Amino acid sequence: MSDCLFCKIIAGEIPSTKIYEDEFVYAFKDINPLAPVHILVVPKNHISSAAEINSENSSAVAHIFEAAAKIAKEQGIAEDGYRIVTNIGENGCQSVKHLHFHIMGGRKLEVTMG
Repeated sequence: MSDCLFCKIIAGEIPSTKIYEDEFVYAFKDINPLAPVHILVVPKNHISSAAEINSENSSAVAHIFEAAAKIAKEQGIAEDGYRIVTNIGENGCQSVKHLHFHIMGGRKLEVTMG
C-alpha cells in the first residue's frame, strides 16, 4: 500500500531502527517508547488490522508470535515477562492502519483497562 507508513518503513523509504527481519516480518524500535523495550513487529504483507485476519493470511500472525518470542529473548525480557498488544480501529487507538504488535518490557508494566 503506497501511502502506508509501515509499508514505507519495510521498504526502507523511511528510516527505522531495525531489531529483527526475516522473509515475513519486520521489527523495529517504537519512536515513542512506553517501556524500556518497546518494539513494533509488522507483517511484510499489508494487512490493515487484526480485524482483517482470515484463513488466507492468519499464518502471518503465527509467524509474528514466533518472531516475538525470539525478539524477547534477544532483548533480555523473556525471563521477567513482557506484554504483546495490538490495537484495532479508531476506538482501539490504532494509529497506523497496518497490522502491528507492540512488544513492551524491561520493567514492571501497569495494568490499564478502561
